[in-house]
Amino acid sequence: MLLLAFHLSGQSPHGEQFAINCADCHTPSGWKPLREDMAFSHETTRFDLEGQHALVDCRSCHSSMVFSEASSECISCHVDVHQQTVGQDCARCHTANNWLVDNVTEIHFDNGFPLVGAHAAVSCFDCHKSETGLRFDRLGNDCVNCHLQDFQATTSPDHVKNNFSTNCADCHDINQIDWNTDKVDHSFFPLTLGHAITDCAQCHTNGTYQNTPTDCVSCHAANFQAALDPNHVQSGFSTDCAACHTTDPGWTPASYQDHDATYFPIYSGKHQGEWTSCAECHTNPANYAEFTCITCHMNPETDDDHTGVTGYTYSSTACLACHPTGDADDVFDHSMTAFPLTGSHLMVDCASCHT
Repeated sequence: MLLLAFHLSGQSPHGEQFAINCADCHTPSGWKPLREDMAFSHETTRFDLEGQHALVDCRSCHSSMVFSEASSECISCHVDVHQQTVGQDCARCHTANNWLVDNVTEIHFDNGFPLVGAHAAVSCFDCHKSETGLRFDRLGNDCVNCHLQDFQATTSPDHVKNNFSTNCADCHDINQIDWNTDKVDHSFFPLTLGHAITDCAQCHTNGTYQNTPTDCVSCHAANFQAALDPNHVQSGFSTDCAACHTTDPGWTPASYQDHDATYFPIYSGKHQGEWTSCAECHTNPANYAEFTCITCHMNPETDDDHTGVTGYTYSSTACLACHPTGDADDVFDHSMTAFPLTGSHLMVDCASCHT
C-alpha cells in the first residue's frame, strides 16, 4: 500500500512535490469534473484571485498541468496592446475589477509630468496619438513637445519673430483653460492700475517685443500733444507724465509735486491747503508759464499792508519778488544783498531793474 501511494505521487501530472491533497479538487468518482466546492484556496499562493480573476477558469491561466509553471506576470496572460510603451505591469494602470483606468493623475505625477490646470481637462488621446489609440509613448516634459504648432502658428504676437521662449509657462498660466490669460513677468515695468492692460499690442504696436521704450512719451505722445487745458506743449511741460500724473486713479487729478522745490511752495508753507485748482494762479490754460498772485491777493488789502514799503507795486507777479516763499513775514531784504537800495534807488520799482 505504501509502495502504491509513492508510485502514484511520483506520477502526478501536477509535478513533483505537489503538496495539495487530490480530494481538495477531485471527487471519488473520477478526475473530472472538478469539485464545485474545491477546498483549495488560491490565497495560499502568491497570486490572490480578486475581481475578474476570481471568475476565470483555471485553465485560462494554467495551460500546463504543472501549476507551479504558471507565471504571475500580467503579460503571461494578457496581450500587450500598448506595444511596450507603458511597461508590462498591467496593475500600474488597471485593477482586477475592470480595465478602466482611474489613476491617470497619479501615473502622470509619478512620471514627472503632473496633470494640473488645463492639462487635467484634456483627453489622453489629445497628447498620446497613434494609429491604434493604444500607444502611450513618452512625449517629454517640455511644453514644445506638444505645443510646437501652437507656438509657430501664433502671430499676435509673433512668437517666432520675437524669439519668445518655447517654455509656455514663462508667459501662460497653466491653471487657465485658454492661452489668453498670461502671467508675463513685467516687473521691470509694472502693469498695475492705469497700466493694467490686457492687450499687449496697445504698447507693442509694431509687433516687436524687444527694446520697447519705457519712457512715458513713447506711448503717450498723442495725449501730451492733445492736452490743451493746460496746454502741455506751449507751457513747456515735461514729457515725463509721472511728474504730474499717477496710474491711480489716472490722468486726473494731476499734481506737480516738484512745484515747491522748483518754483514756489504750494504743497507746504502758507499756501498749503489754500487752493484747489492750478487755474487759480495759472489763469491762462494756453500757457502755464504765466501766473498771477492777484486772483487771491486783491486790492485794497495789499495796498494797506504795504503802506510805506519801498518799491511796492500791485501787479500779477510782483508778490513773488519780495515773498519768494509766500510767507508775509519772509520778506526779501535788498539791504542784505550786495546792492543795498539807497538814495534814488529806494523809489524804483523792482521790475525796472529785474526785467
